[in-house]
Amino acid sequence: MLELIDTYWLYFLVGQYPDGPLGGLVLTILLSGAALVLAMPLGLLLGIARVSHRRAISLPVGAFVQLVRAVPLLLVLFWVYFFLPAVTGVKTSQAATMLIVLVVFDSVYLAEIVAAGIRALPKGQLESARSLGLGYGQSLCHVVLPQTLRHGLPSIVNQLVSTIKATSLGYIIGLSEVSFIATQINTLVFTRSVEVYLILALTYFLLCFGLSRLAFLLERRLQRRPVGAH
Repeated sequence: MLELIDTYWLYFLVGQYPDGPLGGLVLTILLSGAALVLAMPLGLLLGIARVSHRRAISLPVGAFVQLVRAVPLLLVLFWVYFFLPAVTGVKTSQAATMLIVLVVFDSVYLAEIVAAGIRALPKGQLESARSLGLGYGQSLCHVVLPQTLRHGLPSIVNQLVSTIKATSLGYIIGLSEVSFIATQINTLVFTRSVEVYLILALTYFLLCFGLSRLAFLLERRLQRRPVGAH
């Protein structure tokens, strides 16, 4: 195993870069982080709309959220990569396709995190902020959302873990993320499949377990903080 790591660690880490497209573990991490960051604004908007008292807003958004959650990510990946180019004539790269799909899914799950966080806040905070002269948008930005995001941080980190694992589906469309690179290495050494995929499994485990542990520690720290502490 150590010989494999010594020989192929750079290929496993960045793919063919700089002599070809970026890939490997670095691409997996970059795609996951970029998807979560890009999905955050949309997730905030969808989450606020989910708890809106106006049914004309909350019902369509709720239906969209439930629809996306009910459809397998792999199916959406196929739609975006194969079906949309046939309809629109515009074909996106593997990385761009994966990023678009991850942003859509992350925004929906972040919306649920935001909506749950808003519902968990003590009732009357929004009304109290409004009574102090703040507008609805100001009340959300300065009172509601900071608390929601702070308490939802462990769930957001867990969503990053889910996103990292979801990038492996990019293998289906030829995206050179870390599991695809591991398969390429396996074709080069062939007789050492167990070692190659054990390294891949350990990589996912260390990355995801580390982030899951971080989420757990954040949750414990938030539980120890007194109510109303900043």
